[in-house]
Amino acid sequence: MAVELLSESGAEDLLRCICFKTGPPRTIGVELEWLVHDVHDPRLTLSTDRREAAYGALRALPLASALTFEPGGQLELSSLPAASLTELIDSVSADLDAVRTSLRAAELTLTGIGQEPWRLQDRVLHHPRYDAMETYLDRYGTAGRSMMRGSASVQVNLDAGHEEPGPLGHGRRWQLAHLLGAVLVAAFANSAYSQGRSTGWRSTRQAQWADLDPSRSLAPDLDGEPRAAWSRQVLDTPVMCIRRDDGPWQVPEGLTFRGWLRGGGPRPPTRADLDYHLTTLFPPVRPRGHLELRMIDAQPGEDGWIVPLAVTAALFEDPAAAETAYRALKPLAETAGSLPAPRNPLWRNAARDGLSDPELHAAAAVCFATALEALPRLGASTAVCDAVAEFAARYVVRGRCPADDQPHETKDLTP
Repeated sequence: MAVELLSESGAEDLLRCICFKTGPPRTIGVELEWLVHDVHDPRLTLSTDRREAAYGALRALPLASALTFEPGGQLELSSLPAASLTELIDSVSADLDAVRTSLRAAELTLTGIGQEPWRLQDRVLHHPRYDAMETYLDRYGTAGRSMMRGSASVQVNLDAGHEEPGPLGHGRRWQLAHLLGAVLVAAFANSAYSQGRSTGWRSTRQAQWADLDPSRSLAPDLDGEPRAAWSRQVLDTPVMCIRRDDGPWQVPEGLTFRGWLRGGGPRPPTRADLDYHLTTLFPPVRPRGHLELRMIDAQPGEDGWIVPLAVTAALFEDPAAAETAYRALKPLAETAGSLPAPRNPLWRNAARDGLSDPELHAAAAVCFATALEALPRLGASTAVCDAVAEFAARYVVRGRCPADDQPHETKDLTP
């Protein structure tokens, strides 16, 4: 098979074509990451043999979702695209029931917290990708290792939207995702601890994503046309690694993908290299044909993930709700200022303060009320609507988030 070499203009054209595939929003997906703990003592380090036996049994399950594992042993379920919110929830819930039953036989359990609160886990995956990723991220501090080995999230995947302007147009949805994203961080912040100590952040996970490296986790310029802005961001971000068939992957210093295209690397880059480079970028909203909203902490409880999924779907898929949310959220752009998410003041406030921040609290109140009005129009079940209403009453109305339920003293982390 011929290798598809790239020119700089060819790479730009590809990025504009593949990252925002427009059309009527018709499908929705979710990716759920979970920490895996001993059912009796979540602080216990799992042995390799115990983990492998449990994960081997999981791999044999007939799941609709894709099952994968993260470098620290976190479990991830990635749904198929679903035609409705109800179809998605039913499918993923069935998969989670099967996974929990299998883990229970090994006396293990899924834990919904955004960041491992007790200790930094050993890396259990030793693929060249993760070796190279750790080498690269270690240049910028400890946030990379903590992210790789101990973070967990709820990621909502949405169609990019119509080509035409309007509430469901791709430009409006791109803007909405970055404004609503800060509110989602604040409302669902659920990671106040790391290594047994309070970090001072409601979402330690989000704070770590912001500090990975100088550019890899940043949103592009939101004032520009989305395709052009994202294309520039991709090409001007440093290459994390250059793959090879044998031996360790090369981890260059200061080589952007644009620089590689201009002859700066050890060999010419290919289309496959560009595709791989895209998987090593971690902005809060990542366009991959559809939009990946990556900013939500894993949630407590067996079904806690349903609430952020339902709220996000309602505010994006219902045109009236999308318009109401956008108008309510637009003033947040002034607080965000000129810095990119997640390093601007709005996103920092969300990760640190949750809904105790008055501006985010007010915006969240509007968004949840709007979502509750829209969910029946999307065919959401009474149980889903009730779960969103209960979350709103427990947290949003009171200016709180799940992290505020976590203990305030290190000793209280003892089960």
